[in-house]
Amino acid sequence: MSLRFRLIGLVCLALVVSLALGGATAWVNASRSVRTEMRSALLVGRQTIESAIERLQEASDPSRDLEELVASFEGNRHLQVRFIGEAQAVAAPVAESPRFGAVPRWFVRVIGVVPITDRVPITIGGHDYGAIALETDPHNEILEVWNEFTDSLVTPAVFSSLTILLIYLFVGRALRPLEALAEALEQVGDGRYRTRIGGRLAPELARLRDSFNRMAARLASADMENKRLNEQLLTLQEQERSELARDLHDEVSPFLFAINIDAASASRMLREGRVTEARNHVQSIADAVRPMQRQVRSMLGRLRPVGLDEFGLREAIENMIAFWRRRRPEIRYQLGISAGCEGLGELMGGTICRVVQEALSNAIRHARPTLITVSIDRQGEEVWVGITDDGRGMSEPSRPGYGLVGIGERVRALGGRLSFSNKPGEGFAVAAVLPCSCRREVACVSVQAMEP
Repeated sequence: MSLRFRLIGLVCLALVVSLALGGATAWVNASRSVRTEMRSALLVGRQTIESAIERLQEASDPSRDLEELVASFEGNRHLQVRFIGEAQAVAAPVAESPRFGAVPRWFVRVIGVVPITDRVPITIGGHDYGAIALETDPHNEILEVWNEFTDSLVTPAVFSSLTILLIYLFVGRALRPLEALAEALEQVGDGRYRTRIGGRLAPELARLRDSFNRMAARLASADMENKRLNEQLLTLQEQERSELARDLHDEVSPFLFAINIDAASASRMLREGRVTEARNHVQSIADAVRPMQRQVRSMLGRLRPVGLDEFGLREAIENMIAFWRRRRPEIRYQLGISAGCEGLGELMGGTICRVVQEALSNAIRHARPTLITVSIDRQGEEVWVGITDDGRGMSEPSRPGYGLVGIGERVRALGGRLSFSNKPGEGFAVAAVLPCSCRREVACVSVQAMEP
């Protein structure tokens, strides 16, 4: 059932309860009023007859006077008077015509007033002339109550009808913005984040409209940011694949070609019985495999820090520094890792390694430093990672490369923050702050995902 009809139903229920209570009160008052009126009419009629009998004690023709007495009750609304004696005379009340139709039987039963009969004996001058019977007739009084009851129902009925109509119209008008909001939410759910709600609204609905518009604007911004990050991710993936392809082509492929030639030569010489010469070619194969192994290990180190799973964070960072020290021995490297930075977990450790790896690579390739300092320190529930160099700095610090953007997204994904500090001619610094609580949050998400 819609909200509009629920509200109308509640109002109707309240009106019905109010009418029921009012009807019960009116029934009690009406029944008491009719009974009181009947008793009063009967008492007045009896007093009138008794007074007339006293006046007729000296009458010459009491019978005719008694008939006239009975006839005097013609037109009485509540009493039926009957002379029971030598002559029969009856005076019945005139039944009034109803304005709203005949009184229903159920209403008469609800009022519950039955006729009352009384007899007044007549003795004049010692002679018994019979009696006058008085009987109450509540028909006219009940009809009056019925007319008042129906009159009193007209106003509540009109008022209730107008109230229900106004509620129907007003609630429909008030719910119209909610229908627009529901439609807008459906559009946002379909990915149309530029949907907005306008127009003048009530203060409560205006707050809801403003909140929706802010939410839609943030979703639109987040959607654009996701698209931008996806493009950057694809670019980074293509760059990484290009570097791997270049390394395989330039570093590994020549050795494979040489190994193929040496293997073919050794096989031919062995068939010819030239064992000594074949042994030299086999040795050449072994000599070519060793640089291939180093090159493949270097490539794997770029894909995943070597030693992180086996030996921990310190060993992985030292392997990175050793990699560059072999290639750039003229640069000095300083490493400081405080106690408590071990056992941070695979996700946290991998992110720290990526930050250090990218910062080292950028410093060595572009900054021409003489000293690079790497520091990893745990302060309470946060891990601080800093990489500084004394090189020439970044010429355009407002336009970081894809590598720095990528590690920035990694850090923010864990709830951390990444910052750069650039001093042209004096060096460049990368600082990352990671919350240790991200380990527990990621673990909880993994456990919940595994639950059926």
